[in-house]
Parts: sequence; C-alpha cells; structure tokens
Amino acid sequence: ASPGHDKPHTTPGRMVLVGDSATLLPSARVLLKRREAAEVEWGLQRQQEEFGQRMELLEQRRQRLCQRKDQLQDVILKFNAFLQASAVRRERALQRAVRARAAGRENEAARLLRELEALRQHRERLLQQTQSLRRFGDYLQDVVARTGQVSVGVPVLPCHHACPRASLLTPHTAQFQDVPAMLAHFVALAGARAALAQEAAAGQERLAQRRAQLQRYREETDSELLRTRDELARLRAHLEATRIEVLQEESRWAQIQRAATQRTLQLGQIKLAVLNLFQLVTAQFKVPMDVALENTEAQLDMVLLCMQDLAAICAELHPKEPGLRPPRVPAATGKHRLRHGGAGGALSLK
Repeated sequence: ASPGHDKPHTTPGRMVLVGDSATLLPSARVLLKRREAAEVEWGLQRQQEEFGQRMELLEQRRQRLCQRKDQLQDVILKFNAFLQASAVRRERALQRAVRARAAGRENEAARLLRELEALRQHRERLLQQTQSLRRFGDYLQDVVARTGQVSVGVPVLPCHHACPRASLLTPHTAQFQDVPAMLAHFVALAGARAALAQEAAAGQERLAQRRAQLQRYREETDSELLRTRDELARLRAHLEATRIEVLQEESRWAQIQRAATQRTLQLGQIKLAVLNLFQLVTAQFKVPMDVALENTEAQLDMVLLCMQDLAAICAELHPKEPGLRPPRVPAATGKHRLRHGGAGGALSLK
C-alpha cells in the first residue's frame, strides 16, 4: 500500500494500511469522527441496554425469591397452626377418653360397692335371723337329749318299725313334728351365706382387677402424652432450624446479588477501558475498525498486537539499549490477528 491512497482497502484475512488522514477533506474527517462517535455511542447504549436487561432479570429473580419466601412463611404459619390445632385436638380427645374411662371405672366400682354393701346387709340380716333362731336350736338339742334318756326305759313296740318317730313322741314333744324342715331351712340358709361370702370375695377380686386396669391405663395415657409432647418439641426445633436455614440462604443470596452487581459493573468498566484503548490505537495507527464494538476480546487482541509491533520497532531502532527490548506480551486469543503490513506497517510508515 502506498501513502497516496485516500480510501482504506481490506483484504480477507489481514488489514492493510489506510491512507493518511491529511489527504482527506475536512468534511470527510468530520463525518468520519461523527461516525466513530455514533458507533461508540451505539456500543455504549447497547451495553447499557444489556446491563439494564441483566438488572431486570436479577430483579425478577429477586421478586421470585421474595414470593417463594412469602410462600414458605405462609406454609410455616399454616404448619404451626396445624400442629397447634392437632395438639389441642389430641389433648382434648385424650382428656375426654380419660374422663370417659375414669367415669366408667368409677361407675363400675360404685356398682360393685353397692352390690357389696347389699350383700353385707343381707349377711347381717341372715346373722340376725340365725341369732334369733339359735334358742330354738338349743331347745331342740335339749329335747333330743331328754328324749333319748326317756326312750331308754320304754319298751319297744312292734309298731316302731312302721313309724319309728312316733315312739319318740311324748305329750311334751308332739308340737315339734316340723323340726327336720326347720333344720333343712337352716342348712339352706347356711349354704346361702357361704355363697354370698364367695360372691362378695369374687366382687372384691373383680374390684381389685378393675382398679389395677385403671392404674395401667393412667400410666399408658401419661406415657403417650409425654411422647406427644416430645414429638411436638422436636417438630418445633426442626421448624426453628428451618427458619434459621432460610435466613442464612437469604443472606447468602443477597451477597451473591451484590457480588454479581459488582462484577457486572467491573466488566462494564473493563469493556469501556478496552474500547477506549482500541479507539486510541486505531486512531493513532490508522488501522481500520473492522471489529465489532461488543467484541472485547478482538479489541484487546488488536491492542496487544499493536503493543508488540511498537515494542519490536523500538527494539529495531535502538538495538543496544536493554530497556527498549520488546516486552513479553501475552499472545492474542481472538480470531482477529494483525499480519504483516498491519499495525507494524503503520508504525514503520510513521
């Protein structure tokens, strides 16, 4: 390329030196500057729009997290209300069951006590009757004893075989012909007394068994109530731990948002700084701006290659000065690389 060219010419795969801007008309230079300013402004506006979109996305995500937080709080409140209601219902049910069973046991015990008292009263009546009839038994024993003494001196008659009791009858003992019936009645009363005593003992045993069952039921109810209270305490502790974890996650998410905002701002500042360096380099070395404004890596590669070319030129001009050796610049990473005749050619022409 010769210095007299007025228009830039690009070849696929490399950039060719643009003609000297002094040969352009002032209006063309003004238009070129305006075009560059418009492109820069358009790039900044686009970056601002991207930044605004990212901030909107972050805001939407924060709103979703706030909604999720409110939902979790509602769920926690509902769960607490459910636990409290279930605990109250369970306690009421246990109390009703305890009262019902206790009332049943008390009614059964009262009935058994009434039966026992009735049996005792019947026993007392039988004892009183026995005491009132004891004199008759004593009298009959005396009569039998005297009858035995009299029958020793009385001859035995043939009719004694037909009616043995008649031989024992005397004018004094004719009124005691129903003595066997009285003795049978006395035996029946004694058997009834023994049966009543056995029934009373069985009632006492049943009462003791019912009392033991009531005591066991009370112990089981107390243990179940203790287990329920322990479970409720455990659930409350788990709920408190969940709340603490939610607060920690919220604080962590806030830190992540702040860090993301800071990184976004730093990235924007870096992109602006690279764009400024790229514009300075292209304006200084008259290199065409065929790189997109949002392609920061290509712009940085262009700046690095220009620095390498500048360092090489300085080393060629002053080979004996150690301070002017080309620095070790990192290799370009983008796809847009300067080749022979690019920025180096521009520097050599200057």
